[in-house]
Amino acid sequence: MMAMANGRYRMSYLLSWVFVTAMVLVVMGCAQERVDYKVHLTEPSDFTLGPEDMLKVTVWKSPDLSGEVAIRPDGTITLPLIGDVSAAGLTANVLAKRISERLTEYVSSPVVTVQVKEVNSYFIYVLGTVVKPGKYPLKSYVNVMQGISLAGGFAPFANKNKIKVLRNVSTGSEGHEEKHQIEIPVCYDDILKGTAVPGNFILLSGDVIVVP
Repeated sequence: MMAMANGRYRMSYLLSWVFVTAMVLVVMGCAQERVDYKVHLTEPSDFTLGPEDMLKVTVWKSPDLSGEVAIRPDGTITLPLIGDVSAAGLTANVLAKRISERLTEYVSSPVVTVQVKEVNSYFIYVLGTVVKPGKYPLKSYVNVMQGISLAGGFAPFANKNKIKVLRNVSTGSEGHEEKHQIEIPVCYDDILKGTAVPGNFILLSGDVIVVP
């Protein structure tokens, strides 16, 4: 009987130790989730254009085809000769190439440059348990922690290790794109330790930080 009692005691002790260890692991860190999406840990070299951005389009030796234009809410710009051109979602270099291709019907070997004169399309949302939740229009890229800082930081009782960034992404080929929303997990403790996956990444326009 004594041996059976000792066995039950040891088993109870072992189960308690396993439970405590599991609880410590939950408290001390975040469960790592598989990363199936592309994020930038540094600012992208090329800015992605969006509605209301102001552009300067220059066609070499053709001042009548050059000028400043704003991207309309539908994502297009209007230029002499070629009319409407889709601009939102492109970089300045890609847009310049598309304009050049369209101009070849009217101009021999056109050389086109596009400069971003004013950024008006970049914004993020910070929602949930932060001091100042809301929409934040910005002029340059920020990362997740900078976004939370813009909202005044964490409010009391915020669950810092269950943050999500909601992002709208497009899949499919041009003209047949489908948009859907993904959730990117953010673990504050792991970011501080430098072990976070995907890490303190750069936010894209329209991203929503949710702090539970």
